Amino acid sequence: MPLSGDLLRLADAVLFPGFAGHTPPDWLRRRLGEGLAGVALFSRNIADPAQVARLTAALRAENPSVLVGIDEESGEVTRLEVATGSSRPGGYALGVVDDVVLTEALARDLGGELVAAGITLDFAPSADVNSNPDNPVIGLRAFGADPVLVSRHTRAFVRGLQSAGVAACAKHFPGHGDTSVDSHHGLPVVADGIEDALLPFREAIKEGVKAVMTGHLLVPSYDAELPATLSPKVLTGLLREELGFEGMIITDGIEMAAVAGAYGIGGASARAIAAGADAICVGGERADEATAAGIRDAIATAVTQGLLPEERLADAARRVRELASWAASSGSQASRDGSVGLAAARRAIRITRRSTAPVLPLTSAASVVELAPVMNLAIDRNTPWGVGQPLARLLPGTMVTRLEVGDTTGSALERLLGEATGRPLVIVVRDVHRHAWQEQALRHLLSARPDAVVVEMGLPERSDLGAVHIATYGSARVCGQAAAEVLTGRL
Repeated sequence: MPLSGDLLRLADAVLFPGFAGHTPPDWLRRRLGEGLAGVALFSRNIADPAQVARLTAALRAENPSVLVGIDEESGEVTRLEVATGSSRPGGYALGVVDDVVLTEALARDLGGELVAAGITLDFAPSADVNSNPDNPVIGLRAFGADPVLVSRHTRAFVRGLQSAGVAACAKHFPGHGDTSVDSHHGLPVVADGIEDALLPFREAIKEGVKAVMTGHLLVPSYDAELPATLSPKVLTGLLREELGFEGMIITDGIEMAAVAGAYGIGGASARAIAAGADAICVGGERADEATAAGIRDAIATAVTQGLLPEERLADAARRVRELASWAASSGSQASRDGSVGLAAARRAIRITRRSTAPVLPLTSAASVVELAPVMNLAIDRNTPWGVGQPLARLLPGTMVTRLEVGDTTGSALERLLGEATGRPLVIVVRDVHRHAWQEQALRHLLSARPDAVVVEMGLPERSDLGAVHIATYGSARVCGQAAAEVLTGRL
Protein backbone atom coordinates (compact mmCIF):
# COMPACT_ATOMS: atom_id res chain seq x y z
CA MET A 1 0.00 0.00 0.00
CA PRO A 2 1.46 3.40 -0.97
CA LEU A 3 2.19 5.66 1.96
CA SER A 4 0.14 8.85 2.02
CA GLY A 5 1.83 12.20 1.68
CA ASP A 6 0.31 13.40 4.94
CA LEU A 7 1.70 10.41 6.83
CA LEU A 8 5.16 10.87 5.30
CA ARG A 9 5.13 14.54 6.29
CA LEU A 10 4.13 13.59 9.82
CA ALA A 11 7.04 11.14 9.97
CA ASP A 12 9.40 13.84 8.69
CA ALA A 13 8.22 16.11 11.50
CA VAL A 14 10.13 14.00 14.05
CA LEU A 15 13.44 13.52 12.21
CA PHE A 16 16.85 15.14 12.80
CA PRO A 17 19.10 13.69 10.09
CA GLY A 18 22.74 14.43 9.49
CA PHE A 19 24.14 15.43 6.13
CA ALA A 20 27.49 15.97 4.45
CA GLY A 21 29.02 19.28 3.45
CA HIS A 22 29.21 22.93 4.41
CA THR A 23 26.02 23.82 2.48
CA PRO A 24 22.66 22.02 2.50
CA PRO A 25 22.40 19.35 -0.22
CA ASP A 26 19.43 19.50 -2.56
CA TRP A 27 17.67 16.56 -0.93
CA LEU A 28 17.81 18.26 2.45
CA ARG A 29 16.48 21.54 1.10
CA ARG A 30 13.59 19.68 -0.48
CA ARG A 31 12.77 17.73 2.68
CA LEU A 32 12.95 20.89 4.80
CA GLY A 33 10.45 22.54 2.49
CA GLU A 34 8.17 19.55 3.04
CA GLY A 35 8.31 19.88 6.81
CA LEU A 36 11.43 18.08 8.06
CA ALA A 37 11.73 18.89 11.78
CA GLY A 38 15.41 19.56 12.15
CA VAL A 39 18.98 18.61 11.43
CA ALA A 40 21.98 17.50 13.45
CA LEU A 41 25.27 19.22 12.65
CA PHE A 42 28.61 17.44 12.98
CA SER A 43 32.24 18.30 12.35
CA ARG A 44 31.85 17.55 8.66
CA ASN A 45 29.46 20.52 8.40
CA ILE A 46 31.72 23.08 10.06
CA ALA A 47 34.56 25.22 8.70
CA ASP A 48 34.29 28.42 10.75
CA PRO A 49 31.61 30.46 12.58
CA ALA A 50 30.71 32.61 9.57
CA GLN A 51 30.19 29.53 7.40
CA VAL A 52 27.98 27.89 10.03
CA ALA A 53 25.86 31.04 10.23
CA ARG A 54 25.43 30.98 6.44
CA LEU A 55 24.55 27.29 6.59
CA THR A 56 21.88 27.70 9.23
CA ALA A 57 20.44 30.71 7.38
CA ALA A 58 20.15 28.55 4.27
CA LEU A 59 18.34 25.87 6.31
CA ARG A 60 15.86 28.44 7.65
CA ALA A 61 15.25 29.77 4.17
CA GLU A 62 13.65 26.40 3.43
CA ASN A 63 11.91 25.95 6.80
CA PRO A 64 11.88 28.94 9.20
CA SER A 65 11.01 26.72 12.18
CA VAL A 66 13.75 24.15 11.64
CA LEU A 67 15.55 23.06 14.81
CA VAL A 68 19.31 22.97 14.37
CA GLY A 69 21.00 20.66 16.85
CA ILE A 70 24.65 20.03 17.63
CA ASP A 71 26.84 18.07 20.05
CA GLU A 72 28.67 20.98 21.66
CA GLU A 73 29.40 19.88 25.20
CA SER A 74 32.63 21.90 25.46
CA GLY A 75 35.81 20.04 26.36
CA GLU A 76 36.45 16.83 24.44
CA VAL A 77 33.14 16.82 22.56
CA THR A 78 33.22 19.93 20.42
CA ARG A 79 31.98 20.51 16.90
CA LEU A 80 32.24 24.29 16.49
CA GLU A 81 35.89 24.23 17.54
CA VAL A 82 36.88 20.89 16.11
CA ALA A 83 39.71 22.46 14.12
CA THR A 84 41.34 24.17 17.09
CA GLY A 85 40.19 22.34 20.20
CA SER A 86 37.66 23.77 22.61
CA SER A 87 38.14 27.15 24.25
CA ARG A 88 36.19 25.76 27.23
CA PRO A 89 36.96 22.78 29.45
CA GLY A 90 34.47 19.95 29.71
CA GLY A 91 32.13 18.92 32.47
CA TYR A 92 34.56 17.09 34.71
CA ALA A 93 36.85 20.10 35.02
CA LEU A 94 33.86 22.24 35.96
CA GLY A 95 32.89 19.69 38.59
CA VAL A 96 36.40 19.76 40.04
CA VAL A 97 36.21 23.54 40.40
CA ASP A 98 32.67 23.12 41.75
CA ASP A 99 31.57 26.71 41.25
CA VAL A 100 28.04 26.72 39.85
CA VAL A 101 28.30 30.43 39.03
CA LEU A 102 31.27 29.61 36.79
CA THR A 103 29.47 26.68 35.17
CA GLU A 104 26.42 28.82 34.43
CA ALA A 105 28.59 31.63 33.02
CA LEU A 106 30.50 29.22 30.79
CA ALA A 107 27.26 27.69 29.48
CA ARG A 108 25.79 31.15 28.85
CA ASP A 109 28.93 32.09 26.92
CA LEU A 110 28.63 28.90 24.89
CA GLY A 111 24.95 29.64 24.27
CA GLY A 112 25.83 33.07 22.93
CA GLU A 113 28.22 31.50 20.45
CA LEU A 114 25.61 28.96 19.36
CA VAL A 115 22.94 31.62 18.89
CA ALA A 116 25.30 33.67 16.74
CA ALA A 117 25.83 30.59 14.56
CA GLY A 118 22.08 30.00 14.22
CA ILE A 119 22.01 26.84 16.37
CA THR A 120 18.95 26.38 18.55
CA LEU A 121 19.39 22.99 20.27
CA ASP A 122 22.54 21.81 22.05
CA PHE A 123 22.82 18.13 22.90
CA ALA A 124 24.32 19.03 26.27
CA PRO A 125 24.92 18.74 29.13
CA SER A 126 25.90 15.19 29.96
CA ALA A 127 23.89 14.54 33.11
CA ASP A 128 25.54 11.16 33.57
CA VAL A 129 27.09 10.27 36.92
CA ASN A 130 30.44 8.77 35.96
CA SER A 131 30.55 6.27 38.82
CA ASN A 132 32.52 3.70 36.80
CA PRO A 133 36.11 4.90 36.23
CA ASP A 134 36.48 2.37 33.40
CA ASN A 135 33.62 3.96 31.45
CA PRO A 136 34.88 4.17 27.84
CA VAL A 137 32.42 6.75 26.53
CA ILE A 138 31.43 9.20 29.32
CA GLY A 139 34.43 9.91 31.56
CA LEU A 140 35.38 13.58 31.35
CA ARG A 141 32.08 14.45 29.69
CA ALA A 142 30.33 14.07 33.06
CA PHE A 143 30.56 16.64 35.82
CA GLY A 144 31.81 13.95 38.18
CA ALA A 145 31.03 10.77 40.11
CA ASP A 146 28.91 12.30 42.88
CA PRO A 147 25.22 12.52 41.92
CA VAL A 148 24.61 15.62 44.04
CA LEU A 149 27.53 17.48 42.47
CA VAL A 150 26.48 16.37 38.98
CA SER A 151 22.94 17.56 39.71
CA ARG A 152 23.88 21.09 40.72
CA HIS A 153 26.17 21.57 37.73
CA THR A 154 23.63 20.06 35.36
CA ARG A 155 21.13 22.65 36.57
CA ALA A 156 23.69 25.45 36.23
CA PHE A 157 24.59 24.42 32.69
CA VAL A 158 20.93 24.21 31.69
CA ARG A 159 20.28 27.68 33.19
CA GLY A 160 23.21 29.23 31.39
CA LEU A 161 22.52 27.70 28.02
CA GLN A 162 18.79 28.39 28.01
CA SER A 163 19.23 31.95 29.27
CA ALA A 164 21.01 32.58 25.96
CA GLY A 165 18.05 31.15 24.03
CA VAL A 166 19.48 27.72 23.20
CA ALA A 167 17.53 24.64 24.25
CA ALA A 168 19.55 22.37 26.52
CA CYS A 169 19.27 18.59 26.23
CA ALA A 170 20.19 16.50 29.28
CA LYS A 171 21.69 13.15 28.32
CA HIS A 172 21.97 10.10 28.31
CA PHE A 173 18.74 9.10 30.10
CA PRO A 174 18.45 7.24 32.43
CA GLY A 175 22.23 7.49 32.95
CA HIS A 176 25.24 6.15 31.03
CA GLY A 177 27.77 6.67 33.82
CA ASP A 178 27.83 3.24 35.46
CA THR A 179 28.66 1.31 32.30
CA SER A 180 31.75 -0.29 30.82
CA VAL A 181 30.47 -0.75 27.25
CA ASP A 182 30.35 1.94 24.56
CA SER A 183 26.81 2.01 23.12
CA HIS A 184 28.24 2.93 19.72
CA HIS A 185 29.40 -0.68 19.53
CA GLY A 186 27.27 -2.74 21.91
CA LEU A 187 24.46 -2.67 24.47
CA PRO A 188 25.55 -1.50 27.94
CA VAL A 189 23.73 -3.00 30.91
CA VAL A 190 23.07 -0.93 34.03
CA ALA A 191 22.85 -3.74 36.55
CA ASP A 192 22.35 -1.94 39.86
CA GLY A 193 19.72 0.49 41.08
CA ILE A 194 19.57 3.77 39.18
CA GLU A 195 18.24 6.23 41.76
CA ASP A 196 21.60 8.01 41.98
CA ALA A 197 21.84 8.13 38.19
CA LEU A 198 18.34 9.59 37.93
CA LEU A 199 18.97 12.45 40.35
CA PRO A 200 20.61 14.83 37.82
CA PHE A 201 17.73 14.24 35.39
CA ARG A 202 15.18 14.95 38.12
CA GLU A 203 17.00 18.21 38.86
CA ALA A 204 17.32 19.14 35.18
CA ILE A 205 13.56 18.72 34.81
CA LYS A 206 13.01 20.99 37.82
CA GLU A 207 15.27 23.53 36.12
CA GLY A 208 13.05 23.45 33.03
CA VAL A 209 15.35 21.64 30.61
CA LYS A 210 13.73 21.68 27.18
CA ALA A 211 14.92 18.30 25.92
CA VAL A 212 16.21 14.96 27.16
CA MET A 213 18.28 12.54 25.08
CA THR A 214 17.83 8.83 25.57
CA GLY A 215 20.68 6.44 26.25
CA HIS A 216 20.91 3.13 24.44
CA LEU A 217 21.13 1.23 27.73
CA LEU A 218 19.52 -1.87 29.12
CA VAL A 219 18.15 -1.15 32.61
CA PRO A 220 16.82 -4.50 33.91
CA SER A 221 15.32 -2.91 37.02
CA TYR A 222 12.81 -1.19 34.69
CA ASP A 223 12.88 -3.29 31.52
CA ALA A 224 14.86 -6.52 31.19
CA GLU A 225 14.28 -6.85 27.44
CA LEU A 226 14.38 -3.50 25.68
CA PRO A 227 17.05 -0.76 25.81
CA ALA A 228 15.84 2.53 27.24
CA THR A 229 15.48 4.18 23.83
CA LEU A 230 12.98 1.52 22.79
CA SER A 231 11.30 0.95 26.15
CA PRO A 232 7.81 2.32 26.95
CA LYS A 233 8.51 1.46 30.60
CA VAL A 234 11.54 3.77 30.65
CA LEU A 235 10.47 6.62 28.35
CA THR A 236 6.76 6.78 29.10
CA GLY A 237 6.51 5.13 32.50
CA LEU A 238 9.66 6.55 34.10
CA LEU A 239 10.54 9.76 32.26
CA ARG A 240 7.05 11.03 31.43
CA GLU A 241 4.87 9.70 34.21
CA GLU A 242 7.17 9.28 37.21
CA LEU A 243 9.59 12.16 36.60
CA GLY A 244 6.96 14.40 34.98
CA PHE A 245 9.00 15.53 31.96
CA GLU A 246 6.87 17.37 29.40
CA GLY A 247 9.54 18.51 26.95
CA MET A 248 10.96 16.86 23.84
CA ILE A 249 12.56 13.41 24.12
CA ILE A 250 15.16 12.79 21.41
CA THR A 251 17.12 9.63 20.81
CA ASP A 252 20.85 9.30 20.81
CA GLY A 253 22.21 8.44 17.35
CA ILE A 254 19.71 5.84 16.17
CA GLU A 255 22.27 4.10 13.94
CA MET A 256 24.33 3.03 16.96
CA ALA A 257 24.74 -0.72 17.33
CA ALA A 258 23.05 -0.90 20.73
CA VAL A 259 19.63 -0.36 19.06
CA ALA A 260 20.09 -0.60 15.31
CA GLY A 261 21.93 -3.90 15.59
CA ALA A 262 18.77 -5.77 16.50
CA TYR A 263 16.10 -3.81 14.62
CA GLY A 264 17.83 -1.89 11.86
CA ILE A 265 17.84 1.89 11.73
CA GLY A 266 14.27 2.21 10.53
CA GLY A 267 12.90 -0.42 12.87
CA ALA A 268 14.64 1.13 15.86
CA SER A 269 13.32 4.56 14.91
CA ALA A 270 9.70 3.40 14.74
CA ARG A 271 10.00 1.52 18.02
CA ALA A 272 11.56 4.54 19.72
CA ILE A 273 8.64 6.79 18.74
CA ALA A 274 6.19 4.12 19.86
CA ALA A 275 7.98 3.89 23.22
CA GLY A 276 7.64 7.61 23.86
CA ALA A 277 10.48 9.38 22.05
CA ASP A 278 9.50 12.49 20.10
CA ALA A 279 12.45 12.89 17.77
CA ILE A 280 14.99 10.68 16.05
CA CYS A 281 18.60 11.82 15.86
CA VAL A 282 20.69 10.26 13.12
CA GLY A 283 24.19 10.59 14.48
CA GLY A 284 27.54 11.09 12.91
CA GLU A 285 27.91 7.75 11.16
CA ARG A 286 25.14 8.01 8.53
CA ALA A 287 24.64 11.21 6.55
CA ASP A 288 22.97 10.22 3.28
CA GLU A 289 19.56 10.82 1.74
CA ALA A 290 18.73 7.12 1.62
CA THR A 291 19.12 6.78 5.39
CA ALA A 292 16.86 9.76 6.09
CA ALA A 293 14.26 8.56 3.60
CA GLY A 294 14.41 5.02 4.96
CA ILE A 295 13.72 6.18 8.51
CA ARG A 296 10.79 8.32 7.38
CA ASP A 297 9.30 5.45 5.40
CA ALA A 298 9.85 2.96 8.23
CA ILE A 299 8.00 5.22 10.70
CA ALA A 300 5.11 5.74 8.28
CA THR A 301 4.93 2.02 7.54
CA ALA A 302 4.86 1.23 11.25
CA VAL A 303 1.72 3.37 11.50
CA THR A 304 -0.01 1.51 8.67
CA GLN A 305 0.94 -1.84 10.22
CA GLY A 306 -0.29 -0.94 13.69
CA LEU A 307 3.10 -0.98 15.41
CA LEU A 308 2.98 2.78 15.99
CA PRO A 309 -0.33 4.53 16.74
CA GLU A 310 -0.78 7.60 14.56
CA GLU A 311 -1.86 9.54 17.65
CA ARG A 312 1.53 8.83 19.27
CA LEU A 313 3.35 10.06 16.15
CA ALA A 314 1.20 13.20 16.06
CA ASP A 315 1.91 13.85 19.74
CA ALA A 316 5.64 13.50 19.09
CA ALA A 317 5.45 15.99 16.23
CA ARG A 318 3.55 18.39 18.49
CA ARG A 319 6.30 18.36 21.10
CA VAL A 320 8.91 19.04 18.43
CA ARG A 321 6.86 22.00 17.16
CA GLU A 322 6.54 23.37 20.68
CA LEU A 323 10.30 23.31 21.12
CA ALA A 324 10.76 24.99 17.75
CA SER A 325 8.35 27.74 18.81
CA TRP A 326 10.26 28.30 22.04
CA ALA A 327 13.57 28.47 20.18
CA ALA A 328 12.22 30.93 17.63
CA SER A 329 11.14 33.33 20.35
CA SER A 330 14.03 32.88 22.79
CA GLY A 331 17.24 33.58 20.91
CA SER A 332 19.26 36.56 22.12
CA GLN A 333 22.66 38.00 21.38
CA ALA A 334 24.09 37.32 24.83
CA SER A 335 27.27 39.16 25.71
CA ARG A 336 30.32 36.97 25.20
CA ASP A 337 33.19 36.46 27.62
CA GLY A 338 36.05 34.90 25.73
CA SER A 339 38.12 34.48 28.89
CA VAL A 340 35.74 32.32 30.93
CA GLY A 341 36.92 29.03 29.42
CA LEU A 342 40.62 29.55 30.10
CA ALA A 343 39.84 30.84 33.58
CA ALA A 344 37.88 27.66 34.28
CA ALA A 345 40.67 25.44 32.94
CA ARG A 346 43.23 27.20 35.11
CA ARG A 347 41.09 26.73 38.21
CA ALA A 348 40.67 23.00 37.50
CA ILE A 349 44.41 22.21 37.51
CA ARG A 350 45.56 20.00 40.39
CA ILE A 351 49.28 19.58 41.14
CA THR A 352 50.92 16.82 43.22
CA ARG A 353 54.61 17.35 43.99
CA ARG A 354 56.47 14.17 44.91
CA SER A 355 60.03 15.42 44.82
CA THR A 356 61.87 17.92 46.98
CA ALA A 357 64.00 18.82 43.98
CA PRO A 358 63.04 22.07 42.22
CA VAL A 359 61.46 20.36 39.19
CA LEU A 360 59.22 23.30 38.29
CA PRO A 361 59.17 25.76 36.74
CA LEU A 362 60.79 24.62 33.52
CA THR A 363 63.11 27.29 32.20
CA SER A 364 64.65 25.60 29.17
CA ALA A 365 63.36 23.79 26.11
CA ALA A 366 61.81 20.46 27.09
CA SER A 367 61.13 17.08 25.53
CA VAL A 368 57.44 16.22 25.52
CA VAL A 369 56.14 12.70 24.91
CA GLU A 370 52.38 12.48 24.35
CA LEU A 371 50.74 9.04 24.57
CA ALA A 372 47.60 9.15 22.40
CA PRO A 373 44.90 6.50 22.84
CA VAL A 374 42.09 5.92 20.35
CA MET A 375 39.08 7.88 21.61
CA ASN A 376 35.41 6.93 21.41
CA LEU A 377 33.29 8.02 18.45
CA ALA A 378 31.71 10.95 20.31
CA ILE A 379 35.11 12.66 20.25
CA ASP A 380 36.29 13.75 16.81
CA ARG A 381 39.68 12.18 16.22
CA ASN A 382 40.92 15.27 14.42
CA THR A 383 40.40 17.58 17.40
CA PRO A 384 43.80 18.94 18.50
CA TRP A 385 44.90 18.26 22.07
CA GLY A 386 48.03 18.06 24.15
CA VAL A 387 50.58 20.06 26.09
CA GLY A 388 53.47 20.01 23.63
CA GLN A 389 52.35 22.77 21.30
CA PRO A 390 51.37 25.35 23.93
CA LEU A 391 54.55 24.54 25.86
CA ALA A 392 56.64 25.01 22.72
CA ARG A 393 55.18 28.48 22.32
CA LEU A 394 56.31 29.35 25.84
CA LEU A 395 59.64 27.50 25.61
CA PRO A 396 60.88 27.69 22.01
CA GLY A 397 62.91 24.68 20.98
CA THR A 398 60.72 22.22 22.88
CA MET A 399 60.55 18.88 21.06
CA VAL A 400 57.18 17.10 20.85
CA THR A 401 56.66 13.43 19.99
CA ARG A 402 53.25 11.75 19.90
CA LEU A 403 53.00 7.98 20.18
CA GLU A 404 49.99 5.74 19.60
CA VAL A 405 49.39 2.13 20.56
CA GLY A 406 51.98 0.04 18.75
CA ASP A 407 54.52 2.87 18.65
CA THR A 408 55.79 2.45 22.20
CA THR A 409 58.39 -0.22 21.56
CA GLY A 410 61.39 -0.45 23.84
CA SER A 411 63.69 0.83 21.13
CA ALA A 412 61.42 3.80 20.37
CA LEU A 413 61.24 4.78 24.03
CA GLU A 414 65.02 4.42 24.46
CA ARG A 415 65.53 6.66 21.44
CA LEU A 416 63.27 9.31 22.98
CA LEU A 417 65.09 9.06 26.28
CA GLY A 418 68.36 9.62 24.48
CA GLU A 419 67.00 12.67 22.70
CA ALA A 420 65.77 14.02 26.04
CA THR A 421 69.18 13.89 27.68
CA GLY A 422 69.90 17.24 29.33
CA ARG A 423 66.33 18.41 28.83
CA PRO A 424 63.31 18.41 31.13
CA LEU A 425 61.01 15.51 30.24
CA VAL A 426 57.22 15.91 30.23
CA ILE A 427 55.04 12.83 29.67
CA VAL A 428 51.41 13.44 28.69
CA VAL A 429 48.79 10.71 29.08
CA ARG A 430 45.03 10.35 28.69
CA ASP A 431 43.19 7.93 30.99
CA VAL A 432 46.39 6.01 31.66
CA HIS A 433 44.52 3.65 34.02
CA ARG A 434 42.39 2.36 31.13
CA HIS A 435 45.23 1.63 28.70
CA ALA A 436 47.83 -0.98 29.59
CA TRP A 437 50.15 0.17 26.81
CA GLN A 438 50.22 3.69 28.28
CA GLU A 439 50.99 2.31 31.73
CA GLN A 440 53.84 0.22 30.38
CA ALA A 441 55.33 3.08 28.37
CA LEU A 442 55.02 5.44 31.33
CA ARG A 443 56.72 2.94 33.63
CA HIS A 444 59.59 2.55 31.13
CA LEU A 445 60.12 6.28 30.82
CA LEU A 446 59.89 6.99 34.55
CA SER A 447 62.32 4.20 35.42
CA ALA A 448 64.96 6.07 33.43
CA ARG A 449 63.75 9.59 34.25
CA PRO A 450 62.21 9.73 37.74
CA ASP A 451 62.52 13.53 37.49
CA ALA A 452 59.95 13.63 34.67
CA VAL A 453 56.69 15.54 34.97
CA VAL A 454 53.50 13.59 34.21
CA VAL A 455 50.48 15.46 32.85
CA GLU A 456 47.23 13.49 32.95
CA MET A 457 44.66 14.94 30.53
CA GLY A 458 42.03 12.29 31.26
CA LEU A 459 40.71 10.99 34.56
CA PRO A 460 43.56 10.88 37.11
CA GLU A 461 43.02 7.60 38.93
CA ARG A 462 46.56 8.00 40.33
CA SER A 463 48.48 11.12 41.23
CA ASP A 464 51.67 9.40 42.44
CA LEU A 465 53.32 9.27 39.02
CA GLY A 466 56.34 11.40 38.15
CA ALA A 467 58.30 13.88 40.23
CA VAL A 468 55.36 16.23 39.68
CA HIS A 469 51.90 15.09 38.62
CA ILE A 470 49.59 17.60 36.94
CA ALA A 471 45.92 16.73 36.44
CA THR A 472 44.04 18.92 33.97
CA TYR A 473 40.74 16.98 34.01
CA GLY A 474 40.42 17.51 30.31
CA SER A 475 42.23 17.72 27.01
CA ALA A 476 40.57 20.82 25.58
CA ARG A 477 42.87 23.45 24.07
CA VAL A 478 42.53 25.60 27.19
CA CYS A 479 43.46 22.64 29.41
CA GLY A 480 46.71 22.24 27.48
CA GLN A 481 47.35 25.96 27.76
CA ALA A 482 46.76 25.92 31.52
CA ALA A 483 49.12 22.96 31.94
CA ALA A 484 51.83 24.74 29.94
CA GLU A 485 51.44 27.77 32.19
CA VAL A 486 51.90 25.59 35.27
CA LEU A 487 54.97 23.94 33.77
CA THR A 488 56.62 27.30 33.12
CA GLY A 489 55.59 28.99 36.38
CA ARG A 490 53.13 31.36 34.78
CA LEU A 491 50.25 29.88 36.79
